Amino acid sequence: MTEDLVRGSGLSRTYGQGPAAVVAVHQVDCAVRSTSRLALTGRSGSGKSTLLHMLAGLDRPTAGELSWPGLGGSPSGRPGVVGVVFQGPSLLAPLDVTENVALPLLLAGSSPAESRSMASDALRRAGIADLAGKLPEELSGGQAQRVAVARVLASGPRLILADEPTGQLDAAHRDEVVSLLIDTADALGAGLVIATHDARVADRLPERWIMDDGRIREKQAC
Repeated sequence: MTEDLVRGSGLSRTYGQGPAAVVAVHQVDCAVRSTSRLALTGRSGSGKSTLLHMLAGLDRPTAGELSWPGLGGSPSGRPGVVGVVFQGPSLLAPLDVTENVALPLLLAGSSPAESRSMASDALRRAGIADLAGKLPEELSGGQAQRVAVARVLASGPRLILADEPTGQLDAAHRDEVVSLLIDTADALGAGLVIATHDARVADRLPERWIMDDGRIREKQAC
């Protein structure tokens, strides 16, 4: 039986205290497996990003239990264990594309030569080897997101989490990025969760969690 990569029970996340406190996520039970291909949907402010960040180990719940049985423990402080793709620019401006893709590998302990080789291979597999020497300012939004996905591919994570990765893209680039995310997850045998408010993105995935007011109101198989 496929093991859960990450599992949450009664997850809640509150920001602030007293009357000004904001409950972003409330009493969520969930699990993501290596076979998961799911869309996390809901309107803006429904808690999608907060839940995704907790699953990635980037934020901590204020209540409930969160574990990563299929990842050997929390991914915090372990670059490359979980691959995260954000909505906005996530590339470092002074570094060219190859250097941006290689950076997580360097942080994980690979040598500069090995990191660069693995980054070049990931760019080739992602179909964007021609961008290798470009700086982020020279890329379109769609190209930058494909580089961000190639960075995930190079690290070979077991779990890929994408937070509105197509929110700033036109239709053609949206479809390219979603296809690349799915293909990357398939190639790595990794679980994939895409947080999105775009029904056209959600429809590409066979499973859907619908969030509202900090709760998962419904889980659907599409």
